Amino acid sequence: MTASDIDHIINHLSLKKRLRRWRWIAFGLGVALLIGFLSRLGGGGISEDHVARLWITGLITGEQRQLDLIRTLRDDKKVQALLIRIDSPGGTTVGSEALYEELLDFAAKKPVVAVMDSVAASGGYIAALPAEQIFARGNTITGSIGVIFAYPEISGLLNTLGVKFEEIKSGELKAEPSGTKPTSERVKAVTMEMVQDGFTWFKRLVAERRKLSPPRVDVLADGRVYSGRQAVKEGLIDAIGGEDEALAWLNREKAISIDMPIYTREPKKELREEFFGARLGRSLITALGLDRFAAKSEAAQLDGLLVLWQPHL
Repeated sequence: MTASDIDHIINHLSLKKRLRRWRWIAFGLGVALLIGFLSRLGGGGISEDHVARLWITGLITGEQRQLDLIRTLRDDKKVQALLIRIDSPGGTTVGSEALYEELLDFAAKKPVVAVMDSVAASGGYIAALPAEQIFARGNTITGSIGVIFAYPEISGLLNTLGVKFEEIKSGELKAEPSGTKPTSERVKAVTMEMVQDGFTWFKRLVAERRKLSPPRVDVLADGRVYSGRQAVKEGLIDAIGGEDEALAWLNREKAISIDMPIYTREPKKELREEFFGARLGRSLITALGLDRFAAKSEAAQLDGLLVLWQPHL
């Protein structure tokens, strides 16, 4: 065996050793990533006492994973209090009702404080009501106490196009109101009864949670929005401030240590969302400035009674 053969064998063995080392490094990174994914899918698994931060953003639809998260936080012995951060114009009445009830159930067991960001109106305001203390920025948009049932009426366009819809239905009020023909006065009256029922429910929540008389709520609940400063004056929220003020209140009123860590808790992710780029897609939408159009599209698909403030829709 020549010296060149020996050198070749040594180089070959050295290369195999380096490849083996890189394989172990790649394997270790893969295991670490998998543990990270499983941790996120499992809801966190935080082992120290902490304040849980829950973000309520965008349109409120009563997403089940968010409701499940609130129950998990309620039963988690390491969660000492809940800090709700709200940036939402509202959503469906049913979704807002479900979210309110879960948060109220949490508040019966542990302290809850809310901080409003840019917008916390209509259903976004409902989300704040279970909190013992509500903070907002001076220029936060809030209020919009009211219920709306909206639908397009395109009968004029259909007539222009020469299109006519025929219906055979079991009763006069079935599938009403309809956008294919003018709305009758009876249909308007029946629909208004439903809207008023939801409106009465909304006003009752405000009166009970904000300790306001029903006549006073009637005055405030004409659908208008309020700035944070106006909302404090009217008793709809408690104080101007942000997260620092909310944490100081928890320390002062609920003996929650000012040094206690705060962890943002998020709903469980579906495996396909983590591995198939849902978050990357959302990042691209935001980077391209398409998030506003996506929000409009999502809002346009909402059905049923709405507690929603969105003047540009």
